[in-house]
Amino acid sequence: MNLRPACAALLGMALPLAAAPSVRFDVTGFGAAPDGRTNDTAAIARTVCACAAAGGGTVYFPAGRYLTGSIRLGSNMTLLLDAGSELLYSGDPHDSPIVPSRWESTNAWTHAPLIYANGAENIAITGRGTLNGQGANWWWRSGHHGFAGAAKAEPARQAWLRLYARIEAGEKPGPEEYRLAAEYLRPSLVQFYGCRNVLVEGVTLTESPMWMLHPVYTDDVSVRGVTFISNGPNGDGIDVDSCRDVRISDCFFSTGDDCIVLKSGRDADGRRTARPTEHVTINNCVMYRGHGAVVIGSETSGGIRDVVAGNIVARGTDRGIRIKSMRGRGGAIENMRFDNFVIEDATVVALEITGHYLVEPREPFSERTPVFRNIAFSNITITNARQVASIRGLEEQAIRDIRFTDVTGTGDAGFDCDRVAGIDLRDVSVTPKSGQPFVFEHVTGLRVDGVARPDRP
Repeated sequence: MNLRPACAALLGMALPLAAAPSVRFDVTGFGAAPDGRTNDTAAIARTVCACAAAGGGTVYFPAGRYLTGSIRLGSNMTLLLDAGSELLYSGDPHDSPIVPSRWESTNAWTHAPLIYANGAENIAITGRGTLNGQGANWWWRSGHHGFAGAAKAEPARQAWLRLYARIEAGEKPGPEEYRLAAEYLRPSLVQFYGCRNVLVEGVTLTESPMWMLHPVYTDDVSVRGVTFISNGPNGDGIDVDSCRDVRISDCFFSTGDDCIVLKSGRDADGRRTARPTEHVTINNCVMYRGHGAVVIGSETSGGIRDVVAGNIVARGTDRGIRIKSMRGRGGAIENMRFDNFVIEDATVVALEITGHYLVEPREPFSERTPVFRNIAFSNITITNARQVASIRGLEEQAIRDIRFTDVTGTGDAGFDCDRVAGIDLRDVSVTPKSGQPFVFEHVTGLRVDGVARPDRP
């Protein structure tokens, strides 16, 4: 989406084709009132358009609270949130137009997120301020917050299910067909769609309607020193969705769902799109709450490959490292390394690889079958987990070539492995409170060196 026509109309002027020297545009100078009550959507749009008219620059928010609908960034723009500044997503769908997106990794149209960019390059969100999605304005649309909310959301949910069936059949419904369904499809808090060279640094993202940070079809993404805190349904921290060359580091997470998760499309729609997520590094992060600390899937239809995650502390997450897919997704999950993790108090299982995210009837191998291969875990300390590890492949496609090196785990249950072809365990110690430390079923190519269960205390 090109900002130039809309901004030219708003400003009543033609925008120059060449970029001027970078300058700062203070939103209060364009009429924004930092009182948390005045709707600043129009004033912020004027600021963004003035920045676009100059060929780029910095849209600046001084300390204060700004109530606003969606803000759409263009190329060569930085959104700078000063310390003490907070953007409050209005929760009014009229402030957020219907835009191209992905919803749970299916191509769709949704209300625009608080911060949205489409087809832009060289964009950034920086500073010490906060992006507050005021998620309670949106969460009832999930149908998970009481009978009244579920009943009110049901017509929109049914409209989405009808559209989803058409999408899976290969149709591409247009935006006008999403007017009702979009009332169910809660937007992310920040989304970069089809962008390039993106930076998010220093800010806090909180109380998102849906996923907090969602790059889609975007290349060259850096996320550094960002805090993610949300309590609502589907409140993932970062969802990397069919992106390439992504770097995530030095972030903190306490979320209502997964902390960091990599995706690449869902089922038939994702296989047709065929855009992988690849070349991803994750480093130096702390996770205090969430369904999973570092997660792959379950939407894997475009493939996910070449991933390195290390120097991670996860405390109290349901799972530490989780790699999940299922029949119907398809895609290859391959070439991954997880190193230097400390996983404490995992409430479900510390390490998990599964082709049974949701149970589907057995079927012959096909493009619908997910493939897991070449995955390594090393230098991992697990304490007080509900279960240390669970590895479960499919009858029609075993998990292939996985390696565990220098792994120490304690928990209620031990290390279970089913439907694997090629597994190395080197210097692995598992101490369960009950049951066997290691259980292997339908496993071939098992290689063991220095594996032990210390005496129970």
